[in-house]
Amino acid sequence: VFAGSIDECEGALAPFVEWSLRGVLSGSDRGWLGRVDVVQPVLWAVMVSLARVWGAAGVVPDAVVGHSQGEIAAAVVAGRLSVEDGARVVALRSRALRELAGRGAMASVALDPQEVEEFLPSSVSVAAVNAPGQIVVSGPPDE
Repeated sequence: VFAGSIDECEGALAPFVEWSLRGVLSGSDRGWLGRVDVVQPVLWAVMVSLARVWGAAGVVPDAVVGHSQGEIAAAVVAGRLSVEDGARVVALRSRALRELAGRGAMASVALDPQEVEEFLPSSVSVAAVNAPGQIVVSGPPDE
């Protein structure tokens, strides 16, 4: 089940990427793992494929959720996106992230927004509130 799903994901990713999913997973294309536009689609394919393994074993979720790029896999697993559409979204999203890399910086902070905001320079802001006591701040790399 897993291998078949990986094959399907590889075919769906192929129009959008210049690397091989199986090559990255097998370790023969190790150099690719330093790139967000490779790591995120690979993780997406593994998440979708693992969910299919669980489904084949009779484990069918009542709900599916994901965080950040995991939302794309969750949408495929929930049947809201086809594998082809999920591959397109994850490939294009991760490509955009790679193109934007180096223009700013982010940091994970184990505090609530109210505890941090008073200390942030005006060029740094709370970018995400992931959970109580888990935020991300972003801004120029030198600040």
